[in-house]
Amino acid sequence: MPKNKGKGGKNRKRGKNEADDEKRELVFKEDGQEYAQVTRMLGNGRCEAMCIDGTKRLCHIRGKMHKKVWIAAGDIVLVGLRDYQDDKADVILKYMNDEARLLKAYGEIPDHVRLNEGVVDEEDAAAHDDYIQFEDEDIDKI
Repeated sequence: MPKNKGKGGKNRKRGKNEADDEKRELVFKEDGQEYAQVTRMLGNGRCEAMCIDGTKRLCHIRGKMHKKVWIAAGDIVLVGLRDYQDDKADVILKYMNDEARLLKAYGEIPDHVRLNEGVVDEEDAAAHDDYIQFEDEDIDKI
């Protein structure tokens, strides 16, 4: 009979509960790092983010966070900038909602950045504004 050498399947790996996320120290940006808001997820461990300095960058989610920390559109992340590629960056850390509010209160993130909401593109906003207002005379003609 074959000897079982494994320790279990994917459910065992999924069941690990890391309790260090509860109360962690707030991490501020350093040289070569920038705050960013995720605009959309691209798949394959990548996302598109709008950095606070006004640059849209293609961000790569590091392996330590991949499949462990879930990132969605609208989340505030800390990205590491690349010296050799200005249009690409690496996601270092995802801020929880309360941490992002603290960063905004400290003035690290400007006031025009909206937290706790999905990011609305300009095309989507224009699509929702297309409505027609009818007058009462137009309804009578129908």
